[in-house]
Amino acid sequence: MLLRRCLLPSVQVNFVACQLFALLMAVWFRIYLHPSKTSPFIRHVVATLLGLYLALFCFGWYSVHFLVQSGLSYGVMIFASLEHMHKYCFIVTLGYLILCQITRVYVFDYGMYSADFTGPMMVITQKITSMAFEIRDGLSKCREGQLTPSQKYLAISRMPSLLEYLSYNCNFMGILAGPTCSYNDYMAFIEGTSYQRRHQENANGKENGKVKQSEPSPKHAVVSKLFTCAISLATYLSLYRLLPVHYSIDDHFVKSTPFYLQVVYLYLAMLALRPKYYFVWTLADAINNAAGFGFNGYDTDGSPRWDLISNLRILDIEFATSFKLFLDNWNIQTAQWLKRVCYERCPVNPTAATFLLSAMWHGVYPGYYLTFITGIGMTMAARAVRHNIRPYFLASDLHKRVYDVITWACTQIAISYTVVPFVLLAVGPSLKFYSSWYFCLHLLCLLVVLVLPVKSRRRQPKEDGPQKEAAQGEQRHLCSTDNNCNQRDKST
Repeated sequence: MLLRRCLLPSVQVNFVACQLFALLMAVWFRIYLHPSKTSPFIRHVVATLLGLYLALFCFGWYSVHFLVQSGLSYGVMIFASLEHMHKYCFIVTLGYLILCQITRVYVFDYGMYSADFTGPMMVITQKITSMAFEIRDGLSKCREGQLTPSQKYLAISRMPSLLEYLSYNCNFMGILAGPTCSYNDYMAFIEGTSYQRRHQENANGKENGKVKQSEPSPKHAVVSKLFTCAISLATYLSLYRLLPVHYSIDDHFVKSTPFYLQVVYLYLAMLALRPKYYFVWTLADAINNAAGFGFNGYDTDGSPRWDLISNLRILDIEFATSFKLFLDNWNIQTAQWLKRVCYERCPVNPTAATFLLSAMWHGVYPGYYLTFITGIGMTMAARAVRHNIRPYFLASDLHKRVYDVITWACTQIAISYTVVPFVLLAVGPSLKFYSSWYFCLHLLCLLVVLVLPVKSRRRQPKEDGPQKEAAQGEQRHLCSTDNNCNQRDKST
């Protein structure tokens, strides 16, 4: 979140220093403030104070906005009626975020890569709005029969106290770069019940009972993720200046370079940009794991999984064979949030509404809206192709491999083409890029959607719930990504 654009070196160093400090504090927090040694109250207080300190160190007085946003939303939760609380909370929280984004962009530093204090507010917005819907799901008796299995699992059965609320929003593990998480999972971590619950839910408990008698250590997961961070950071710092995305709209480059080489350059430029996000999100995940948060049961071989709140799957991103598979493995927790608060609940055109909400949440730069509007067309076209063309390639393994290679190349080009405005930010440069490509993928998507029939995508009926309930318990939290990814893979 915080480093979603290329930052000045001083800001980048400041961010990394704070995250490394948070990593050390996470180790200390897990060892010396373990649930067996202290109370949830102390853990809440320490996690909150450390988080506010990091925010103050990074953003100065701008960090006051974190408390203002949280305070306004908590007031709405307390005083608004249960029936409308989630709507008011959504409007207030997202509205305050957008107001701060407008102020930062158009008043202080349009296009400047200074410390973006709205980055943490984006995560807080996710947490607050998710909590509001989950409180309504848990306290509203009339909705009990309307909830999906995942909504039942996430439903909050009592109103959080102010300390619990602030700890959830502003804890030191996620204040700077997230990722977001469910309130129930965070409370289980604070109270020390997350391991027992995952042990009970684990489908292989009998086979690996000996492993589950002791609390699993996150050491291996943390070291592995820190190694990934080091590689990602080194790759990004080595390549991003050599392959700037802005060069793709350079007049001399466009006129003198064959089109196929422009396509290759765009792919390489976007490939060099992604390690920045890999570094930020993987480091944030490692910090949470070091504190003991993120345990998600066991693999079939008995190895502990620490991917409960992981935000990306790098190999699945780089080798994605469809637009949806790429998105399902990129910024996973944000995708879950969008699904829970918008896609599952929007009665009219949930796909378009979800893309619009994503654009509003990201910020007020016009390039964000161009990217997500283009994404709607790309999603519809990819769905149509998969419905109508993919079945012809399933006759043999060779045909399937050929299809996978072709769709991988198409996916990488489509993603690169779509996100160019997200990087360029402004309308002029973005349209200049698209015009240099003659809007070819826009026109192709429109043609595909008009020519190829597509089955309407509706939410699964309630009777599908028992089948999902039978899935492994540790997968419930991830059903909006892992299971949904599989469903989309079959149906899009």
